[in-house]
This record gives sequence, C-alpha cells and structure tokens, in this order.
Amino acid sequence: MNLSDLRQDDLGLGIGLRTVHFGHILENWPDIDWFEILSENFMHTGGRPMYILDQVAERYPIVMHGVSMNIGSKDPLDLEYMQELKVLRNRCKARFVSDHICWTGVDGTNLHDLLPIPYTEEALKVMAEKVKQVQDILEAPLTLENPSTYLEFAHSEMSEPEFLRQLANETGCGFLMDVNNVFVCASNHGFDAKEYLRQVPWDQVLQFHLAGHSTFETHKLDTHDGPVCDEVWELYRLAHELSGGRSTLMEWDADIPDFDAVHGEALKAREYRQSMSSTSSSLEND
Repeated sequence: MNLSDLRQDDLGLGIGLRTVHFGHILENWPDIDWFEILSENFMHTGGRPMYILDQVAERYPIVMHGVSMNIGSKDPLDLEYMQELKVLRNRCKARFVSDHICWTGVDGTNLHDLLPIPYTEEALKVMAEKVKQVQDILEAPLTLENPSTYLEFAHSEMSEPEFLRQLANETGCGFLMDVNNVFVCASNHGFDAKEYLRQVPWDQVLQFHLAGHSTFETHKLDTHDGPVCDEVWELYRLAHELSGGRSTLMEWDADIPDFDAVHGEALKAREYRQSMSSTSSSLEND
C-alpha cells in the first residue's frame, strides 16, 4: 500500500489497547473504530497478551506505534528489531506502523526516552537514509510522530514543519500529527501553534493523536494522564479543517481510568469531526 492509499484510509476514532482494559474489551466488544498497540509491548511476549491481540485484531483495525526504532541516531538500524516488528505487523495486519522523530539510544544502548534532534541538514540526511531502510524492510510507508520537546538546539537550520516537509520529499514517509505535542512545544518554546499547523505538509499526514498533559511553573510535560484541554481541542479543530480529516487516537497511558472514561474522551473528537463535516457540506450547498 502506498502513502496515497493510506491517506484515504480514515479509520475514525481509536484508543490505545491497554492491559487494564483487556477484560472489558473481551466481554463487551465496545463501539470503537480501531485500536493502537505499543509495538514493543507485543514484540517480546506471547501468552495472554498475544491471545488478546489476536482476538481484538479479528474485530478491529490495528495500528502499531513504537518507541524504540531510534530513527534519529547515527547508530545502524537494528535489523533484528525491524524483523520482529514486521512479523508483528503481519500477524495483526496493522494498517499503519509508526514511531517518533527522535533518537532513543547510542552505541546499542536503549535509553528508553524520546530524545530531541537538531533540525539540520546532517540530521535530515541521517534520518532519511534510515527511513528508506525501514520502508524497504516493511515494504510500506513509515509514519513518524512530531515529538514533544523541552529544549531547542541553537544550531538548528530549519523549523520543525520544514524538516517534516523535506523528510517527506526525500523518503515519501507519512506523519502522525500529535496535536497535544504541538501545544506542549509551542508553550515550552514560545511559538504560535496555529501557525505551526498551517505549515505542516498535510498531504503526508495520516493520523492524529490527542492527549492530556501536565502544567508546571516553567514548562508543560506530555504525560498522557488526563483529558484533553480546551486549547488542544481547538487546535484539533484547525488541524481537522486543514487536513480534511484523519484517523484520530485518544492517548491515555498513565493513571488510566476505566474504559468508558477513555472512550468518552475519544468520542468528543467525533463532535469536532461532525461539526467540520457539517460546515463543509453547508459551504458546498451554498
């Protein structure tokens, strides 16, 4: 499947497949459009987690989201990791495989954090070569998420949206636009979140993420531990308008409440999607 086909594949609204909700999902088969899995949680395990995933994948589209591809590091691509990722993708028939625009380790050591890169021509070259390798292995486009960051590099040579645009031109990859991350970074670094969204290469964006964050005296932190704030909902409204609509995930990864609470938060996105669709229809009829 090429990027154009994936872009047309709007899955609707999804939430993360989390252990605390396994029982509820198997008992109720809830009215949700799709589930996202954290790739690494299913790559080195079997037993009940894989049994659950197999059951869920029979009924819902699955999307894979990883945190260990280390796509921004000069370390060689971990081919064993990639092969395991591909096996998992094939097993659950995942529609998208995504990771992050970041580096996660050096000299073969995984630091288990999503670390920022400088937006330079050198970093672009390193990442583009690895993205091409990944896509050759997966035989499909890779989707990359814009990061949440807490520092900027003084020697960056371009903005983040320009980096995304050039990376897409070099590789044909897709992007996962995390709207909460845009808001967090805009608050931390002092740029205009709406202007950022207007500069995004929307033809390359395949998915949205929404999440909650924590606010401290000096910064905001992407914690995924609560509902989406009003400002992020408004950015989502703009992103939906600019993109024409994309598959949307509600992330809730810490202090996770019961399934209905997470599902209810995800369903709020439906109101924004429907209101934008109604506006578009009204304009076409006028």
